[in-house]
Amino acid sequence: MAKEYWRWPEYRMTVGEKDWKSGKIITAGIDVGSVSSKTAIMVDGELYAFSLMRTGSNSPDSAQKTLNWALETTGIAQKDLHYIVGTGYGRINIPFANKAITEIACHARGANYVWGNTVRTVLDMGGQDCKAIKCDEKGKVTAFLMNDKCAAGTGRGMEVFSDLLAVPIEEVGELSFKVETEPQPVSSTCVVFAKSEALGLLRQGWPKEKVLAAYCSAMAHRVVTLLEKVGVEKDFVVTGGISKNVGVLKRVEKELKTTALPRNAKYDPQLAGAMGAALFAKALVEKERK
Repeated sequence: MAKEYWRWPEYRMTVGEKDWKSGKIITAGIDVGSVSSKTAIMVDGELYAFSLMRTGSNSPDSAQKTLNWALETTGIAQKDLHYIVGTGYGRINIPFANKAITEIACHARGANYVWGNTVRTVLDMGGQDCKAIKCDEKGKVTAFLMNDKCAAGTGRGMEVFSDLLAVPIEEVGELSFKVETEPQPVSSTCVVFAKSEALGLLRQGWPKEKVLAAYCSAMAHRVVTLLEKVGVEKDFVVTGGISKNVGVLKRVEKELKTTALPRNAKYDPQLAGAMGAALFAKALVEKERK
């Protein structure tokens, strides 16, 4: 079987320490993205378990699989969940969710939970699009801009390059810095043309790391343009899968002349949307009970 360089590791964890049976509100947030599907299980507003896996061709099926995997070994059954909120690209295709909420609102709320109430700007770098989000101290969205014109500036585009160059996707960012001088960014905004452009550079004798540097640089520049339009206020954080790519992240920081808050070791930044959804679910249960 051919090696799938583009594939991020899939995993699940139970992180909650107290007995969930003593919890008053058990909720789930399910974020079905174009590339990955995530579930966050929360007990009284604290992360208890989660899963992160590849989105398949069927959104309802992907949602059910990631939920089942998150619940695995916890002793919690789906019927024990008081409320489920769906978010992400496939949010309207989760038949068992009680409500669907946009990923923009969920990422802002999730970022507030992960990094605290000082967060004012969130950059969500996902599989299909990038979003620049401004929020208040409660994690409520005050403004946002979205770039979804093409996959070249997204996680899917990064996967294409990872596969093309036969470089495992987790190593792309670090490898992109192994250049003596920073090359000019690739010019194409379309992933198909960007791929052709990269092939041309390889034929010219460019090493893999130089091609990756040019692509990471181009991706960072497009994201910075988006952020500058919405206005970057501190504290600034990055969520979504591309937040794990230091090649893009460090170049974004350099161009903005600011530093994103470091990744919280306790939480995977890809889970921000799912965690935000689970927190919205808790608030909706509290509202109903009142």
